[in-house]
Amino acid sequence: MRVPVSWLTEHLDLAEEVTPQDLADAFVRIGVEVDDLSELGPVTGPRGVGRVAEIEELTEFKKPVRFCRGDVGEPADEAEELDDEDEDEDDEAGEFDEGPHGIKTRGIICGARNFTEGDLVVVALPGAVLPGGFEIASRKTYGRISDGMICSARELGLGDDHTGILVLPSGTASPGDDAQELLGLNDTVIELAPTPDRGYALSIRGLARELSNALDVPFGDPALLEVPAAEGDAWPVHVEDPEGCPRFVLRRVTGLDATAPTPWWMRRRLMLAGIRSISLAVDVTNYVMLELGHPLHAFATKAIQGDLVVRRAKAGEKLTTLDDVGGGGGPAA
Repeated sequence: MRVPVSWLTEHLDLAEEVTPQDLADAFVRIGVEVDDLSELGPVTGPRGVGRVAEIEELTEFKKPVRFCRGDVGEPADEAEELDDEDEDEDDEAGEFDEGPHGIKTRGIICGARNFTEGDLVVVALPGAVLPGGFEIASRKTYGRISDGMICSARELGLGDDHTGILVLPSGTASPGDDAQELLGLNDTVIELAPTPDRGYALSIRGLARELSNALDVPFGDPALLEVPAAEGDAWPVHVEDPEGCPRFVLRRVTGLDATAPTPWWMRRRLMLAGIRSISLAVDVTNYVMLELGHPLHAFATKAIQGDLVVRRAKAGEKLTTLDDVGGGGGPAA
């Protein structure tokens, strides 16, 4: 279980001198195995938020390649334009051009396809060093000068997801903003392996409560919330295996804009915990599951036909999970 220290300590009243190593040592003392303690990053040098201004598809190569121009918030008087003669040389001064609305843009080669013009991304500029000692430099590739790197979550040390570029929700930041503060790259992740008999230790709430006892500090329970009473029936449900599922609770939620982006702070915590962001409804249920230790699932009422039935899988049955991975069902118990 991957636990961001910033999330864990949100529920504890800790002194400033308490370090992530102190927390890891406390877990060991109370019998929770610590597999790893890893600081994010480090990411040094110039890096910031950029807005993708233009995308040119380069179709003459064997694999998909894009030449992107991005606004990284640099003042116009700091940008240098290179003429064709400069571009023919592998000049490490970089390549600037004037993009839409008169903004100065940097040209960057990128192979990922999960972002579009107008998206906010994280750009590592020449001189930056990413985790693993990977140095960013201006270089000529695919017939263009690539003057930086548009980063994925894994390249920034935020997680293992390398399926595409890290795209920030609209309105999260502006071009030129410092990515170090926005991404919280001063955080630490503790990887724990609680034993099966300590199920409460599979949640942020349970782990924080354990630490409050181990360190003798106040604990703020995230479950102590005033929840309004439910209105009306949620949906018909039948439990066919009361031994495997003695209790199944449904509640209808209205007024949710399913197309709205998940807030960045929530996406970041899920990412550090090893969970990929999917959609607002799914992300919220995953977040509550991790924080309180209670499994949840969101159903779209328009997509449900008939009653909900809780049972064990039948032999040969298959299902497709939310990450589009298929799975087969075993024989009924």
